Amino acid sequence: MPTTRSYNDLCPIARALDVVGERWALLVVRELLLGPQRFSDLRDALPGVSSNLLTDRLRELEARGVVRRRVLPPPAGSSVYELTDRGGRLEPVLDALGEWGATESPAADGSLSATAVLLFLRGSLRAHPAAPSGTFRLRLENRAWTLVRRDGVLEIEPGDTEAADAEIRTDPITLNALLFDPDGLDAAVATGDAEIEGDVDALRRLLTAVALGGS
Repeated sequence: MPTTRSYNDLCPIARALDVVGERWALLVVRELLLGPQRFSDLRDALPGVSSNLLTDRLRELEARGVVRRRVLPPPAGSSVYELTDRGGRLEPVLDALGEWGATESPAADGSLSATAVLLFLRGSLRAHPAAPSGTFRLRLENRAWTLVRRDGVLEIEPGDTEAADAEIRTDPITLNALLFDPDGLDAAVATGDAEIEGDVDALRRLLTAVALGGS
């Protein structure tokens, strides 16, 4: 059942935590930062959460005006969850948490969602003073995202929104490794862990810029 626990503290930080402080709540928000997701998408991205608990978190976030549920028009007809304007205002909060958390040593193993990797990629590129131009397609876990510059700002959008100069098809763990060590690209292609189409040199420049921006 959804929780109604509260800190009963008038501080704005405590009031914010009343809304998004429950376990998994902020990770649900993280997964929605790059666009709407189906329940099954969220469940796959967060393998440590049970379906019942995920349902509770979504109901709580919806009741608090952070998330909304929308039914896609025919022929899809399926339901997706997306951030409201209020939920979207959590983006800089999560960006700051990600930057802070990057100083912590990662666990030896664990899951890594496509959204988590793409948010790191975007943040690192935005931190780089001369991020490469061009449009790139990233295909992870049977889904596609497009990295594009709009109004001078680098964005990652779900789907094939633009013609791409280069495309990489891989998994989040492999892409994450390449973001830290771009020199591993040839080996990843040779082993079949990554497939590339288009301008390979442009993709190398992209990975190198991410590595520099995240350092």
